[in-house]
Amino acid sequence: MPTPLPRGIAIPLRRRSALFGALGLFALPATRPAAVAATPPSPSDSWPDALQVPGGVARLSLGPAARRPAARSADVPLLVLGDAIEWTALVGIPLATAPGTARISVQDAEGRWQPLEYGVAAKRYSEQRLKVAPGTVDLSPADTARYERERVHLASVAATFTEPLPQALRMQAPVPGRRSSSFGLRRVFNGQARNPHSGMDIAAATGTPVLAPLPARVIDTGDYFFNGNTVWLDHGGGLLGMMCHLSAIDVRPGDTLRTGDRLGAVGATGRVTGPHLHWSVSLNRAMVDPALFLVA
Repeated sequence: MPTPLPRGIAIPLRRRSALFGALGLFALPATRPAAVAATPPSPSDSWPDALQVPGGVARLSLGPAARRPAARSADVPLLVLGDAIEWTALVGIPLATAPGTARISVQDAEGRWQPLEYGVAAKRYSEQRLKVAPGTVDLSPADTARYERERVHLASVAATFTEPLPQALRMQAPVPGRRSSSFGLRRVFNGQARNPHSGMDIAAATGTPVLAPLPARVIDTGDYFFNGNTVWLDHGGGLLGMMCHLSAIDVRPGDTLRTGDRLGAVGATGRVTGPHLHWSVSLNRAMVDPALFLVA
């Protein structure tokens, strides 16, 4: 469970008077659903659960405006949904975010960028110790060079932001099965600490079909050093999905998928201890907990 916020940090924060007229801004509490419709209109319960912790999702009300406001975190565009009565920014919170006050920027009616602050609570994730092939922990010079090339390419893929925006955000699980490793686990490989787990692992047999959790366009496929055979999905508005360790890839970049369409099969490629699907969800370039998006 997330620990309480430090004293002096309140959610929601009071409406900022600098954003007057048609654009009043305040942060919604994590436990209160946003009373807005998606675009096109759809029930707010089709949106991800709000959880303002590292690796979570903040739903920040931007108030009424005749047109969709632009919002960004640093220089990264944010997904904004709603209508003229109420707009909401959906913000992926990076796992590395320190607890306390975070902020985004919102463009007001005069085109000026105004800050909007919100609180981020602390969350302690569990630790997992794994034994893998030594060459996947202490990389050779050739493997290090390969990883660096892939890292640059994958960063460009993760920066994708396209329209149309998603009509609904609740996702179907891409495969049935037990969660063998949850999001946010602090990973220790062969006794060496590495980055926290940035996705959800679902145990399934090799060859189990992997299905699109939402309508999407395929934006990248490849065989990567750590992730093995991988498919990246663009759901629109900076909401992306990544499916890793596949035994087969059945799609190509540019393909469009409906919810439930097959994109590949479970495997054990890349750095793994056995067959499973690694599923990551990225929102405004931040890896966030896929469980927040799953259909209840």
